[in-house]
Amino acid sequence: MDFRSIAEKRYTTKKFDASKKISNSQIDDLKHILKLSPSSINSQPWLFSFVSHKETKDALAEASFFNAPKIKDASHLVVFSVKDNLEQFERHVEKNLSEGSVNFYKQFVKEQPKEKTINWLSQQVYITLGFFLAACASMDIDSTPMEGIEPDKYKDILKIEDHKVLFSVAIGYRDVEDSNQPELIGKSRLSAEEVIQSID
Repeated sequence: MDFRSIAEKRYTTKKFDASKKISNSQIDDLKHILKLSPSSINSQPWLFSFVSHKETKDALAEASFFNAPKIKDASHLVVFSVKDNLEQFERHVEKNLSEGSVNFYKQFVKEQPKEKTINWLSQQVYITLGFFLAACASMDIDSTPMEGIEPDKYKDILKIEDHKVLFSVAIGYRDVEDSNQPELIGKSRLSAEEVIQSID
């Protein structure tokens, strides 16, 4: 299937089929794809937590407001976090990045206030979200990105250190009765004329 068709069929799943699980080989593929995500200066300031353990997933669901049913029924929950220990991140930069990237970080990123730097790092993690959702769709895996979570509770449940939880994505397979399917309601998007500018 070409990518245009994939984009037309992809949607945010509202109801998952709890009886269907993603294969281990596909989860391994998704992990590898996320590892290959692009980021400014190849900064890679992220942590991706894949959760299929039922009790842990249920605990995270309870820290997810109205998103709880989706998480409980999904095959896996993937939690996206950004490194917020800047001293540790700078050591990573010095050790793993090219000289040009190191110089860019020191000249343009490091000199900002801490919150601005963490915001810049967070933007890199959001790039991976689009990459991940597209990968899922290409593999016929349904997904639901969620910011409606309690990040501090997620961090405690997952025992995450030196990172800030940003958002999560439930992945699995849609329930046949999911009312949000494009085949049932179409896709609601603004016209190309409203959102795309062409300079010829």
